[in-house]
Order: sequence, then structure tokens, then C-alpha cells
Amino acid sequence: MIDRAAQLEAYFKGLADVSRLRILNLLLYGELCGCDIQIALEMTQSNVSRHLTYLKHMGLAADRREGFRVFYRLADSANSELKPLFGFLRGVFTGNQVFQNDLVRLERAIREGACRVQPVWSVPQPTGVKSRSGPRAGRV
Repeated sequence: MIDRAAQLEAYFKGLADVSRLRILNLLLYGELCGCDIQIALEMTQSNVSRHLTYLKHMGLAADRREGFRVFYRLADSANSELKPLFGFLRGVFTGNQVFQNDLVRLERAIREGACRVQPVWSVPQPTGVKSRSGPRAGRV
């Protein structure tokens, strides 16, 4: 079993890349198919996959397969170290335009059916973004 200091080091290694931080920002709002993440971040599939694998190995993300799709989510936040860490990250991401723009692109991609996975959560509207209308407004 890995000791607590080594696990904490692994968490921070996982956070030491802006692409992985952007992925975690999206996962804070719920489980996503890998293609949702790829579209929202405007990154290649292989790049997103590499970062997701790294986040899984560092203990920050988990996945599950459903047919040919792989869905990603945050690692169990009941873990005593992860719950406050994810709470801190949510606060930091909220005030940053790069992270908010990622959420807007994710919402648009899902609304337009880019991945055709039904969303189960909603994205908070970033400051200065007009609310959208329609049956899926406010849902991502």
C-alpha cells in the first residue's frame, strides 16, 4: 500500500499540467465520455487519452466502459484528501476565463449532439455569458 505522503505527491504530479487541470475542471461537474472532453478542450483524442490515463494513475480520476465508449469521472471524493482538494480546485477554476470557456464549449458540444451522450448535470453560467434558450438550456 502506498503511504500518504507518496499519494499526496502523486496528486500534485497529476495537477502539474494545464491540460490535466482543464480536464479536472470538466469532471468536477460530472461523468463525461472521452469524446466530450476532446471536443470541449479542442485537443486530439490521443492527447486527451494520455492525460486521462495519467490522472487515473495518479488517483485523481476513474473510468468505466460502456460498449465502445469510456466514461471518466473524478476519483472517489469520499477520500479524505480528495474532497477538500476538489473543493479548492472548483473555487480556483470558477474565477478563471480559460476554465469557464472550456465549460461553455462543452455545453455547446453536448447541446449540438457532438457525442450523443445524454448529460446528467448542468454547467454554471460563467460571468458575462448570456443564458441560452431551448429545451437543453443550462444543461450539459
